[in-house]
Amino acid sequence: MINQKILEGQASILKALGQPTRLQILDLLKEGERCVCEIFPAIHQEQANVSKHLSILKQAGILDSRKDGLRILYRIKTPEILNLLTGVSKLLKAQANEQHRLMTRL
Repeated sequence: MINQKILEGQASILKALGQPTRLQILDLLKEGERCVCEIFPAIHQEQANVSKHLSILKQAGILDSRKDGLRILYRIKTPEILNLLTGVSKLLKAQANEQHRLMTRL
């Protein structure tokens, strides 16, 4: 049986990932580190909104940051999170294929 603290940690990470804007941010950051000034225009969101999402992802341990002069650069802390997202995408494709298969039988 999984330890309660591990379950809580997993739930915290999945909760942080459960928002489309945060997934857009991760998709952008998989290309490399960026500052909020590069992120918000790329995903068509307000800077304050993106900053809040970055904070949530950082608190969940998904992102890390470093100062570069006046800028704060964000990056994915552990690339394993991208494997999780790839797995979810594969699951969605499998579900869509199954649904299509069932619909063509009708």
